[in-house]
Amino acid sequence: MAKAESSVANMGSGNNALAKVSTWTVRLREYYDDLRGEMQRVTWPSWSQVRATTAVVIAAVFAFAAYFALVDVVLGRAIQRLFSSLAK
Repeated sequence: MAKAESSVANMGSGNNALAKVSTWTVRLREYYDDLRGEMQRVTWPSWSQVRATTAVVIAAVFAFAAYFALVDVVLGRAIQRLFSSLAK
């Protein structure tokens, strides 16, 4: 209870801004240290794995593009025929 009362009392003082800056810098440093530790534990793929997965992604993009182009042409022609038959 005494800590809560002293923290409420400090909120009105000029030291509050200094405490916030101090806390911010400490938290930023802890975040940076944690981030650095996590990055050291990451298992990075090998260069051959990167090339292989990149090739798969590029091939998939082209396959989907061809599929959607075909669907677009078929549906476009079907809609065009429907409209031309209704316009007669």
